[in-house]
Amino acid sequence: MKHVLEADGIQLEFNGRQILSDVYLKCETAKITGLLGRNGQGKSCLMNIIYGSLPCEKSVRFDRVSIKEPYKRTDLIRFLPQFHYLPKSLSLHRIFTDFELAYSAFAERFPEFIGRQKDTIGRLSGGERRLVEMYVLIKSKSQFVMLDEPFTMLNPLQIEKVKSLLIEEKKSKGILVTDHLYRHILDLSDSLYVLSDSRIILTHNNSDLEILGYIRH
Repeated sequence: MKHVLEADGIQLEFNGRQILSDVYLKCETAKITGLLGRNGQGKSCLMNIIYGSLPCEKSVRFDRVSIKEPYKRTDLIRFLPQFHYLPKSLSLHRIFTDFELAYSAFAERFPEFIGRQKDTIGRLSGGERRLVEMYVLIKSKSQFVMLDEPFTMLNPLQIEKVKSLLIEEKKSKGILVTDHLYRHILDLSDSLYVLSDSRIILTHNNSDLEILGYIRH
């Protein structure tokens, strides 16, 4: 069954500056929706607004049902912020147990984690923490997952493995993703939005991206 996440009527202003103006965004299961925009255009703000952690004027609907505080509904949506969110004291075994996921499947995909179930998250490198935090959200049972800068601190091989994972998981959920490594977003996206001058634009072809300055002839 297809599920649809819609957010519209979004208005956000900081210190007299209009950050987001009448934004509409749609994300569907079985699709990866990309979000691009220059620094300071409001990509992270938009994700936090959809999640419900940044209050502002908006309407967020799941299958046409308005949800006021989506962050309380982990069955509907999960969110990977730019910062680390898992407590340093938790062991990898505890994290995977809490998320009801098999650690062995994770270690098979990322062999650098073989035999490290007892390690705490605080003992991992920044890239390793990012992998763990991202993996458990992507593999969670929520209908949608939003990823803010998921490729930060990852090496090229890890990035390619994560991209493969996203393509696999989109069969069962909707994914909204943004990253400053925009070519990975272009590779992954079934639909692509660009934030520019407080507005959001649904692109349809490379010509739109050329006009907006993301790719060249």
